[in-house]
Amino acid sequence: MNEVLKKISGIGIVPVIKIEDIENAVPLAKALIDGGLPIAEITFRAAGADKAIKAIKEAFPQMVVGAGTVLTIDQVKAAKDAGAEFIVSPGFNPKTVAYCNEIGMPITPGCTTASEIELAIEMGLEVVKFFPAEQSGGLDKIKSLAGPFANMKFIPTGGIDLKNLSTYLSFDKIIACGGSFMVKEEFIKNKEWDKITALSRQAVDIMLGFEIAHVGINAANEEEALSVANMFGMLFNMLVKNGNSSIFAGTAVEVMKAPFLGKNGHIGIKTYSIPRAKAHLESRGIKFNENSVKLDAKGKIAAIYLEQEIAGFAVHLAQK
Repeated sequence: MNEVLKKISGIGIVPVIKIEDIENAVPLAKALIDGGLPIAEITFRAAGADKAIKAIKEAFPQMVVGAGTVLTIDQVKAAKDAGAEFIVSPGFNPKTVAYCNEIGMPITPGCTTASEIELAIEMGLEVVKFFPAEQSGGLDKIKSLAGPFANMKFIPTGGIDLKNLSTYLSFDKIIACGGSFMVKEEFIKNKEWDKITALSRQAVDIMLGFEIAHVGINAANEEEALSVANMFGMLFNMLVKNGNSSIFAGTAVEVMKAPFLGKNGHIGIKTYSIPRAKAHLESRGIKFNENSVKLDAKGKIAAIYLEQEIAGFAVHLAQK
């Protein structure tokens, strides 16, 4: 997959923005970054979209910025000159797609039918926009299309909000969801940057779904581990289960039979998507121990440890 599309997949949510006043571009971008969404799709539905793209990229070079509602080759040229890194169009225009391919610009055209997806595949695309998502059959329609087109990925946009965001993102053929619920026109017009940040953070929280999976306790040996696990089991009516390298008391307490990672032990944090959680944490400067990766039977990441310890505990992400 294209590197820009990989970044979009890691972020998981694409704010779709109409900016009428260029002065709002930079503070809006900061509000999104503060909310954990360093990405923006600036639509050409408003005049001066290219100026907004340029202003954001100059202020925040690390932000992934693209152009939306792109209908013509001239708009592609204007977006590229302004610093746009990806193009989104509401429908499938072969001329626009061909031009983007020619200049190496990632484009996700709107496709809601099998015929449109076949055209996209013929033109070498790996990801398409599914728009308008809810009105075109929603997740059920995407799953139906994903059957015969197993290698195609989707970015659904239209009718997606905090209520159905996690449902869409639970399907592994969806790399991200587009939406404007956190960047409504009235929020931008009224300069409600705090509200945009709060809604963005709420969306990220829903998408990642962080929660404690278990706490691991380091014991000196198997005898001590069994004693500790039995104590938790007796006190809190937890079922004790002896495993190869550890003993569980219920599902929340794991006692290691020999010292493992972390001075005191480890803490597992469950998330809906380890790759997205990893990308979001890395964007905040967190480093991971790549040698700690554990894969599941399908070859996907099942767990990975952070490099740093917290209060003497190693911390790892675990797939829900």
